[in-house]
Amino acid sequence: MNYKDYVKWERMPSTWCPGCAIGTIFKSLAYTLEKLSVPREELVVVSGIGCSGRAAGYFDGDSVHTTHGRAVAVAEGIKRGNPALKVIVFSGDGDLVGIGGNHFLHTSRRDVDLTVVCVNNGIYGMTGGQMAPTTPPGEKTLTSPRGTAFAPINIQAIATAGPRHFYARASVYQVNHLQQALREAIEWPGFAFVDVMAFCLENFGRRLAFKSGHEMLFKVKADFKINPAPAGRLADNELGVVKHGH
Repeated sequence: MNYKDYVKWERMPSTWCPGCAIGTIFKSLAYTLEKLSVPREELVVVSGIGCSGRAAGYFDGDSVHTTHGRAVAVAEGIKRGNPALKVIVFSGDGDLVGIGGNHFLHTSRRDVDLTVVCVNNGIYGMTGGQMAPTTPPGEKTLTSPRGTAFAPINIQAIATAGPRHFYARASVYQVNHLQQALREAIEWPGFAFVDVMAFCLENFGRRLAFKSGHEMLFKVKADFKINPAPAGRLADNELGVVKHGH
């Protein structure tokens, strides 16, 4: 199959803003599905609410657009109902580790065979740019105009808490690394979380004086570097794969 076979082209152009990072992650996942030759009849994509949640409707195959925060829970139900399916969750950080944080915590603890792709832009983008659990300290948002005083949630620590785990941090700039992380995650026989460093231009970046998605993309490049062989957990500015147990 070609990567284009996984896309509902009749629904294009997408609703994502010009310069949005989500399209890069969406296309990278489609490329990865092509490389792995995943049959569409064996694939289910699940998403929650938010800009990233629109992705489920653009994949040409079985997909579920769930309520806010319930993507992982619904995906687990699908996988338990038919273990032969390849179930992939594609959603945002607010949906997955904010509203849906409890499901992330326990589905990862149970090591359910799912791949979770998290578009981590550090903000609640669709609803106006409010502070999220992933917002970096000091960042100004709609609900933290003087800068957030809270430390962001440690997604890596939760994903790697169990004896068997897979956590990857990738970015929308280092696309080859992103696709490799997605491939390893889909092939991993257990719960796999891919944390993709992304950005929201319209409801976050412009408030911080960024003029374009291109400018924010190169900020991602400057902020994150690939560690090809991490000895333990990744440092805050590192991209890489941390796995153990299989």
